[in-house]
Amino acid sequence: MLRWWMIGLVMVGTILNYLTRSTLGVAAPVMLPDLGITEQQYSWITAAFQAGIMFQTVTGYVLDVIGLRYGLAIFAGAWSLISAAHSLAFNWPMLAALRGAMGLAEGTAQPGGLKVVAEWFPARERGFAGGVYNIGASLGSMLAPPLVAASIYYWSWHAAFIITGGLGFIWVVCWLLFYRPIAEHPRMRADERDYVLGGQERGVLTPVTAPRPSFWAIARRRNLWGIAVPRFLADPTWGTLTFWLPLYLAKERGFDLTQIAIFAWMPFVAADLGCLFGPAVAAWLNKRGVSIVNARRWAFTLGACMMTSLMFVGTVESAYAAIALLCLGGFAHQTLSVTCITMATDLFPSNEVGTVAGIAGTCANFGVLLFSLAVGGLVASVGYGPFFVALAVLDLVAAVWLWTVVKDPAKEATA
Repeated sequence: MLRWWMIGLVMVGTILNYLTRSTLGVAAPVMLPDLGITEQQYSWITAAFQAGIMFQTVTGYVLDVIGLRYGLAIFAGAWSLISAAHSLAFNWPMLAALRGAMGLAEGTAQPGGLKVVAEWFPARERGFAGGVYNIGASLGSMLAPPLVAASIYYWSWHAAFIITGGLGFIWVVCWLLFYRPIAEHPRMRADERDYVLGGQERGVLTPVTAPRPSFWAIARRRNLWGIAVPRFLADPTWGTLTFWLPLYLAKERGFDLTQIAIFAWMPFVAADLGCLFGPAVAAWLNKRGVSIVNARRWAFTLGACMMTSLMFVGTVESAYAAIALLCLGGFAHQTLSVTCITMATDLFPSNEVGTVAGIAGTCANFGVLLFSLAVGGLVASVGYGPFFVALAVLDLVAAVWLWTVVKDPAKEATA
């Protein structure tokens, strides 16, 4: 059962990764007036983070080359330090520079987590394992509102960044102490190693013993873009919940800091459930004879259909009804997002997963960047309502793309 301890350690790292990136969004209603930052400038700050995290294409490849143990330790130490340095910011350009640097370092979360899933789990367990570590994204974002609000209440917004950044250094120490590759881990029993390696058959896919292809060879593959474009279309939802939800609640629904602390975490609790629901749907279909790739596509499509609930967030009169719809949106988004992310382990061998996840993550964060700039530039004139409608429509388009472009290796093998 060592593999589950390893994915648990990854989940804790993901919690802290998303906690630090969510700190700014929760602190924004207090921090922006204090520093004299406008909504337009705030959109540039969030865009800087997305620009930095788009370098997942590079960081994922770096993880493939230098390995997970030292690679994740270096990047996690970097984003923890940069997060704490946010406390020193005194204007929006400085804050934007820090966000860009932190985005670059934090972009290793998904490629690193997927590499652990690909290397430590047999194919039939990867969906659930991917859901487990992705719970960290929701938990980190969920912990941010009460923790950051309490830090601001008792100390200041500066203290919030120091506290959340400091937690990351503790994880780095634990990671270096406990993580080793599966072939080298001293506590890995022979029967568990055989179980994992015996379940990694990939049919027509390149064996993991083959030399790793070049970056450009991987980038030319159809299936890569089959999962990268849906992530480009779907991830603006997560960016909206993380960076814009507290401001939406403050400006459109009249919430104060205490109310934001009480309610802003709820969509992320629902998202935690979605992390498990998506893989469960795919596993249920797979047991009934649906290929694993098609099972994940059906789970994604179900999540996209549920995402249509976001269309009504801006029109309902009750703030609590809006929160309920946002919770359903968080659940639906993680249902489809985890499904799409995990699909990389079904379509590519483990020694390519970091690169694939990095390219797909770059596309995802480019989508968040464009959407965030659009919100910052237009929200003053059109409000938030049209953007919630757009999020629902984009996911439906993503589902169509996933069915159209991705080729199922299982079907190609029997053709």
